[in-house]
Amino acid sequence: MNDFLHKLPEFVGNHAALSALFVILLLALIAMQVSTLFSKVKELSPAGLTQLINRESPLLIDLSAIAEFEKMHVPGARHVAMSQFDPEHKDLAKAKELPVVVMDKDGRGNSLKASQRLAKAGFGKVYTLGGGVLAWHAAQLPVAKGNR
Repeated sequence: MNDFLHKLPEFVGNHAALSALFVILLLALIAMQVSTLFSKVKELSPAGLTQLINRESPLLIDLSAIAEFEKMHVPGARHVAMSQFDPEHKDLAKAKELPVVVMDKDGRGNSLKASQRLAKAGFGKVYTLGGGVLAWHAAQLPVAKGNR
């Protein structure tokens, strides 16, 4: 270890660009972890969502396209088109005290934007389903079909 520490400054001097890239990537990784830690929106795995469903009966909102929703969705989820998603809607405002889980097909679409809007609107427990409905299905958990 002592030999490594003596050679490190020489390596950094000889490979400045590589060292700078390492520092930048390390700082970016730390920044992402800190922002996730302090975010009002938490990401759930399919197993975490299962636990939440069993313990607290959350409101499940699926923002997938209607065709995708009809093919496959988490049982009990309600379809809402992103164009019609409004955290101030009277039906949604009634659920401010409930945990709310927002999901979409693959977890990379509108679910994060919508969940951030819910958090800004004063919802206390806001979650997203990491990997979306596809992750739920890949975990071999039950899916529902149709529009209900």
